[in-house]
Amino acid sequence: MIVGRKKIWLGAAASLVAAASLAAGVLRPDRISPGEARSRASHTEARPAAGTTAYGGAVDCGELRCIALTFDAGPGKDTPELLDLLKKEQVPATFFLLGENHVRKHPKTVRRMAAEGHELANHTWSHRILTDLDAEGIRTELARTQDAIERVTGRKPTLMRPPQGRTDREVARVSRELGLAQVLWSATAKDYSTTDSALITRRILDAADRDGIILLHDIYDGTVPAVPGIIAELKRRGYTFVTVPQLLAPGVAEPGAVYKP
Repeated sequence: MIVGRKKIWLGAAASLVAAASLAAGVLRPDRISPGEARSRASHTEARPAAGTTAYGGAVDCGELRCIALTFDAGPGKDTPELLDLLKKEQVPATFFLLGENHVRKHPKTVRRMAAEGHELANHTWSHRILTDLDAEGIRTELARTQDAIERVTGRKPTLMRPPQGRTDREVARVSRELGLAQVLWSATAKDYSTTDSALITRRILDAADRDGIILLHDIYDGTVPAVPGIIAELKRRGYTFVTVPQLLAPGVAEPGAVYKP
């Protein structure tokens, strides 16, 4: 009798473990690091070229100490000042743009981003949490911004960042359908919670590492003033700034996949 009960308990425990594993898979798609993306490409017969930069020359992040600067939820009123700085410092960035009240409100700035060689990406239409939506809701949030950016620049993004980094299998499925890879981050200053530029700078520098993806927001007052110090110190440490596609090259971001250092 005891043995029978033990067998039943073990069977139930195994079922719970299996269910938990399945739930984890549903809630959290596999992550691919930049190094893994490059390694996968290096084992294919048709190896793409290393990433190129709008500021001249090829970039091989397998050899160099690369880091990607990314900005979410813009453009905003301070974005032109940021673009001036990036141009002066010859630093490319990846901008994850919001459609409603941003792309639609600042088309001139969006065109300038594209013209100056930055990577334009999708951060949804209205910053809805995608995991709270059904498939049609996810599709609407992403497709509207895809269309808005294409109308302004002539090109649809191939990258997206889910608000708050929250994704699951359904978000991955719809992203794949729309040709969008998902990009998370490794360093953030939580600049939405402070206007202290020195604190923002310190948080980023403390978290910066090779193959890192830095998350900032060009819509908050303390952020753009922090960028010069971040760039100067990371250059001093020997980092090369790249866009996210350059960071993954010779790998190419796969639609639906999640990339995180």
